Amino acid sequence: MRWGFIGASNIAERVINSLRKIPGQELVGVVSRNAERAQQFATAQGLAQAHTELDRFLREGRFDAVYVSSTNEQHCAQTVAALAAGCHVMCEKPLAMSLDDADRMLNEAAVRSRVLATNHHLRASDCHRQMRALIADGSIGRVHGVQVSHAVYLPSHLQGWRLDRPDAGGGVVLDILVHDTDLLRFLLQAEPRRIYTCTSQAGLGQGSVEDSAMSVIEFDGGVLAQAHQSFVARHAISRLHVLGTEGNLYAQASMTQAGNGQLWLRDAQGEREIPVQPVDLYEAGFSAFIRACAGDGNPLATGTDGARAMATALAGLASARSGRRQDIV
Repeated sequence: MRWGFIGASNIAERVINSLRKIPGQELVGVVSRNAERAQQFATAQGLAQAHTELDRFLREGRFDAVYVSSTNEQHCAQTVAALAAGCHVMCEKPLAMSLDDADRMLNEAAVRSRVLATNHHLRASDCHRQMRALIADGSIGRVHGVQVSHAVYLPSHLQGWRLDRPDAGGGVVLDILVHDTDLLRFLLQAEPRRIYTCTSQAGLGQGSVEDSAMSVIEFDGGVLAQAHQSFVARHAISRLHVLGTEGNLYAQASMTQAGNGQLWLRDAQGEREIPVQPVDLYEAGFSAFIRACAGDGNPLATGTDGARAMATALAGLASARSGRRQDIV
């Protein structure tokens, strides 16, 4: 497949490294609003084309697929343009900034018979896939609660628009709660229905942009999930606890880009660690996407999955503004 990259981003660099591990991928060009940034990125990544105009980029690139990793408010227009040009699209999260925009993207993909996927990379983790299987086969009984601590310290090279541009989708809710929601949907195989969220600023967020959030999410079947997101937690280790009537699953350090982590099962027989294999999450996710583009199965996270996670995050922001529990549309 011929690949183009919309957005000369840090995450695109990681994706390119992973795509180069997959046979048959031709990495061609990048488009960015900043000409100097586009050329620097193309040179550093060994891409033949660098553009500032999206239409020309799509026309001259003749891409089979594009990866969209621009700022969030651009996702919809850029994805729709790429789909209209005949490209399959892997889009960064959040899929869009509104439910209407997400619907527009999904409809365009359907009309064009193109694959639209969302880069929710945590689904590819061996730790999380084992947790999903253990939950599904009843190893811990009926799940009634989940606790998520996805608190990190936002590295300096990412401390730009995420901290001061609400118009671009800045803030920890649209950046991390979407990941947590998607992972919970994946693990529980259930839909979130209501959310209550509190947000705050604890040192990095500027203006109206939150850098910390806590939510309680109600899922179908009565499962309650408590989720904490932070940009200001230095030296923290992510934690994911799934609580069942017959046992519990505990994961540590699994909610990062590293693709590793530790997993324990606690039940009537005691506590035992379950071996976890390291995974290149982007190689796994993009491999599934490439197969889906060839008609073999589905992406790990579809466009619809991305829209559901985004809807939960938007409802969380609405809850934080109103101080009330919010239905998830």
